[in-house]
Amino acid sequence: MQTAHELYIHELNDMFSAETMLLEALQEQAEAASNAQLKKAFESHLAQTQKQVERLQRCFEEIGEEPENEECKGMKGLVEEFRSFVQEKDPSPDILDHFACGAAAKVEQYEIKGYESLIELAESMEHNQAVKLLNQSLKEEQSTLDKMEKFGERLQPENLGMEEMEEGEGEEIETASSGRSRSGSSGRKKSSSSSRGRSRSRKAA
Repeated sequence: MQTAHELYIHELNDMFSAETMLLEALQEQAEAASNAQLKKAFESHLAQTQKQVERLQRCFEEIGEEPENEECKGMKGLVEEFRSFVQEKDPSPDILDHFACGAAAKVEQYEIKGYESLIELAESMEHNQAVKLLNQSLKEEQSTLDKMEKFGERLQPENLGMEEMEEGEGEEIETASSGRSRSGSSGRKKSSSSSRGRSRSRKAA
């Protein structure tokens, strides 16, 4: 790879792969969500992502190119992270909803950086149609990120798991206090014995 044009095509392919991969992932997240509003948000983003794929196709058309069969490794990792969490951790519905919000926010941050890089390249080469199309998708990603972050703040897990920790801490404090009490008592006994010894010594003298 030697030119900005080649890099631009590479970045377009990477984002095209990412958005295409996300279509299936968003469907899975919508089905897994238990909160009705979150489910609707994922479904809305799914429709939005389909339009973003179409915009990327138009960016290819502007430069007389076709999308290549490349795999976005960054998006693949993010998608697999969500899938493995669902399969391996057996999360409760509220935990899954909260985790899904965080996973979606990670995806949006990744896409935002990708679109920003593409826009910079498109501007430098004066691909004006692509700049408009990519900026439209960028604004949508920024809006979705804000939405998912707010969902994450609202959908807090019901069971914080703090009760067991507090009970354990209480037992540790009680054990420590008991130990100090025994230690103090032993110390006093030794001090008393020492005093009696000194008293006998003075009488003998």
